[in-house]
Formats: sequence, structure tokens, C-alpha cells
Amino acid sequence: MTAPLLSDLMPWSAAPLRLGRGWILAPDAASLTARWDALIRATGAEREALFRPTRSRTPRSAVAALPGQPTGTGRFARESGRCPEPLRVGHGPFDERYLIPDHRLIDAARPELWRVADERQLFAVEQGFVPGAEGPALLVSALLPDGRSPAGRPGRIRPLYRRPGGVEPNLTPGLLATLSRRLGHDVTPRQLLDWAVAAARPSARGCVVPLTADPDLWTTGTELGTLLTGVQLRGARGGERRRLPGGRRPYVRAAIPARPTTIGYDSEDETLHLGDGRISPVPAGAWDFQVGGVRMIELWFERRAERPEPGTLEAIGPRAWPQEWTSELLELITVLALLAGLRPRQRELGEALAEGPAIGTDELRAEGVLPVPDTARRPASVLDHHEEGPEGQFALI
Repeated sequence: MTAPLLSDLMPWSAAPLRLGRGWILAPDAASLTARWDALIRATGAEREALFRPTRSRTPRSAVAALPGQPTGTGRFARESGRCPEPLRVGHGPFDERYLIPDHRLIDAARPELWRVADERQLFAVEQGFVPGAEGPALLVSALLPDGRSPAGRPGRIRPLYRRPGGVEPNLTPGLLATLSRRLGHDVTPRQLLDWAVAAARPSARGCVVPLTADPDLWTTGTELGTLLTGVQLRGARGGERRRLPGGRRPYVRAAIPARPTTIGYDSEDETLHLGDGRISPVPAGAWDFQVGGVRMIELWFERRAERPEPGTLEAIGPRAWPQEWTSELLELITVLALLAGLRPRQRELGEALAEGPAIGTDELRAEGVLPVPDTARRPASVLDHHEEGPEGQFALI
């Protein structure tokens, strides 16, 4: 029996954001404001070079405002105002950064995602497939994600809802009705997402989501998915920010130096070393946690320890390791440790799925759920508000 792909269940998706220039993204908001100010002070050829023009964006590009963002739409070459308020976004798996939310600076911002990004929305983010690599196939974010993959071909970004306000779930028509009938109880959009987070597995053809016909196994899987999703959301959407049990929570044992350049792990005493700094206890499951074959803690640190080319806007950043980064690292360790602790339950779910009754693509076709209608793969039309177009003109989208 062939299990459906996530694209069979959540058909509307968008490609990852393509920023085009690294300086508009940073681990702290202050760096972005300083970079903007440095660019605004520059003129002529210097501003052009600092901007980092591409085929999609130059200082003379005319573009519409990003939905929901009160930024200018005049050509950036004439910009002289203050930096827009940096926006917290998801940066690849398990990292969060700040972005200057100005459409004039982003090569491919995927406006259709910005239109539905609100306090009700959740984003399912497929991870790049790497043969033989460990790691989850599907992650979830309350923040607008950039969809970046640490390795392999990037996956797709799939909002849970097609319209703002949690309206019109991004699910194949008839899917919830079929699942509800087969399982003997109502299935909600959030339950379907939780199930996918728990049961998804990577494959060369895409993110596979087996569906069970066993009501008890469905309950087991959705409860596990609720835990996995809750850990990843870090308290967003009214959830609880989960913590490790007392005695297992990581703490700073030796202060992290101003500019740590190395990272290492001692498995015997569960200590993470950042230069001369020490954090413990750090469970081995957190240190070894990988996505696409890449360790997440190492990647997180390397992105902050890298030395950008002098004279570029990327080189404008904190002079010393901010306290906020330490707090974020402690939270990352907690998230990865909790997810690693749930992996045995995910493996048990996979084994039970392999042996129990399933709902495959043939049954979904017989029920008329598949093939997915073309309209379900396209974003919904949003006709209830104006969006400012290039040079201040208004367009109804």
C-alpha cells in the first residue's frame, strides 16, 4: 500500500524565501538597524556596492510593499528614512533570526505567505532529503519561516490555513471527512498537522505521511505529535514553554568569552565548550541532534562565530557575545533534548504503522479525495484589503 505524500494532504505550498543578500538577516535586531543606517549614509556607487544588487533587486527596483508591513515602496535609491522594525523569523531548522521586512531588499519574499502569517497560523516546513541522514522530515513553526535547509534540496513551506484568522484549512477537500468517517470521530486540521509531525518520514519523492485506520493508533500518534509540536513552538500560540526536569536543565558553568571561536562536547560529563565557556548538563541527544546530517548546535554556533568580509554590511554586528545568545542557546539545547527524548516513541509509532491497518492513496482515490484539485494547490485570493504597490500606488490583491 502506498502512503500519501504531505503534498497530497496539505496541497498549497510555497518555495523557501530567497533573500538575495545576507545583510538583511541577523541574530540580533540592533545589527540590522546599524546596517541600514550605514547603507542610508552611503551614496552613489558606495550605496550600490553595499546593497549587493542582484538580477531580482537593485536600489532602483520598483516593488509592492510586503503584506502587513508598513514599509516604503519608493525606489530604495531615494530612501533616507529609518530602518523598519526588524521581524523575528524562523531561519532554517531550530534557529530564529531578525529580518528587515522590506520587499525592496528581498529577492523572493513569497508575499502569499506573508498574507496569511498571523496569530492563528502555523507553518509546516519540509526538510531537505539526504539519503541515509538522520533527522525529522517535517518541522512546524509559528514564526514565518525562511525554509532554509542545512543540507539537501530545500523542501516546501505549507501553511495550515489558506486565509488569515485560521480560516479555510490547507487540506485536500474531503480529507477530513474521510478520516473522520474511517476513524469514527471528528478529525480537526490541527490534529492532522500533529499526526503529520509525528508520523512523517523523508523519501526521495517527498515527505511521506502514512495514515492509520486504527482509531487508537491515531490517538497515540496525535498525542505524540501534540508534544512534538508544542516543543517546537516554544510557548507560542498559547502553549506551554516546555522545560527539562529539575537537575537536567542546562546552565552556564563558566562564562562564555567575548568572541568564542571553537565549540566542542565532552560526553563523559555532558559539557558543551564554547571557547573557555562551559554549559552543562547538555544531553548527548541534544548535541547529536541532526537535520539532514548536520548537527544543529554546531550549525547554530558557527553561524554566529563566522567572520564576515570586512567592509561589508554583514560585518556590522555585536562586538562581544550578547547575553541574549546564551539564553537562546540554552533554549535550543532544551528543545533538542526534549525532541531527542521523544524519538523512541516516534520509532514505536512507525513500527505500529507498518503492521496496522492503513489508509493509502488507492483508498483516497476511491473516496474522491485524490487527485488533488488544481485550485487547492494555489493560494486563496485575498480581496478584503488594499496593498500598496510600487511608488505608493494601491493595488487590490
